[in-house]
Amino acid sequence: MDKPFLDVILDFIRGSGFAAMTWQQGLMLMVSWFLIYLAIKKEYEPLLLLPIAFGMMLANLPLAGLTAEPQYEMVDGQMKLKQIGGLLYYLYEGVKLGIYPPLIFMGIGAMTDFGPLIANPKSLLLGAAAQLGIFIAFALARLLGFDNLAAASIGIIGGADGPTAIFLTSRLKPELLGPIAIAAYSYMALVPIIQPPIMRALTTKKERQVVMEQLRPVSKLEKILFPIIVTAVGSLLVPSSAPLLGTLMLGNLLRESLVTDRLSKTAQNELINIITIFLGVTVGATATAERFLSPDTLKIIALGLLAFAFGTTGGVLLGKLMYKLTGGKVNPLIGSAGVSAVPMAARVSQVVGQKENPSNFLLMHAMGPNVAGVIGSAIAAGVLLNLFG
Repeated sequence: MDKPFLDVILDFIRGSGFAAMTWQQGLMLMVSWFLIYLAIKKEYEPLLLLPIAFGMMLANLPLAGLTAEPQYEMVDGQMKLKQIGGLLYYLYEGVKLGIYPPLIFMGIGAMTDFGPLIANPKSLLLGAAAQLGIFIAFALARLLGFDNLAAASIGIIGGADGPTAIFLTSRLKPELLGPIAIAAYSYMALVPIIQPPIMRALTTKKERQVVMEQLRPVSKLEKILFPIIVTAVGSLLVPSSAPLLGTLMLGNLLRESLVTDRLSKTAQNELINIITIFLGVTVGATATAERFLSPDTLKIIALGLLAFAFGTTGGVLLGKLMYKLTGGKVNPLIGSAGVSAVPMAARVSQVVGQKENPSNFLLMHAMGPNVAGVIGSAIAAGVLLNLFG
């Protein structure tokens, strides 16, 4: 006998996601929609924040099963697949196995001109100084009760490098991947708001007005040798940094060799764009209600902000020291660009400098510490992986 039409409708409603939704999942959906708004309306790191936010939404849709693990059963003494896993479960393997972040780094390398760093090698020190935030945030996280693995994962937010944060966290503390990735990319987008007050507080008007000498030309040979030498020295010094550092420099060598134009363009466009989508959606999908809605998430967001602030402080303070040692030839503002939010942090140095001296052009000088920060954050991640991995 057929069911009454009303019973059919009621069964349909009971089997829907609306009936199964908890208030926690509803809250996470609203958080994801807010992040989508920030990505589209405010343009806060939209290339990654938008896929992350959408992945968060997908993971918190009840009964969708997009992140479900495959199920197996024993049949005649053999383990056989009973039900395949969800789409995002399989795509997440690229994060879990450490595949996506290095491929992102290859694309970044292919898009980056290391000429300003080669022309002014001292700017490497500014990039290193700006990693101060990583280790201060690590120490503060330990004081707040996080274990070493969690503290290292939180600290890397201070490197202002999303792929590095994802790479390290996926190896050390995967359950914190959602809040750490969201904090990292949110603060990267807020660099123009976070950095200027710190830069002005730590420097004098005279220091901010310094006009630096034009950088020397960099030869093709130097640009080709640079990625080879950095890969060899960096990987020998900190072996765990090789996946990130090696792919970053491979991408740069494809660019600078001038004989692999097709490969360079692929790394800069199709490859990095496809991987960005996979990385963003799958990382966002780790931010389920059970993992995200906890007091630790608020601590991570606060520590991430402190990590950025101390990273900026470290770069500016070393810039002030270099100003003193060079007799006023270095503008300390370029030190803030040592956090590796490329090229946004360099643009912030330019904007703050031009407000004090409209004829001052610091962008190319700031790009040296900026790209040095990318190298520095990769090496810092390798150090933390060596210590706690």
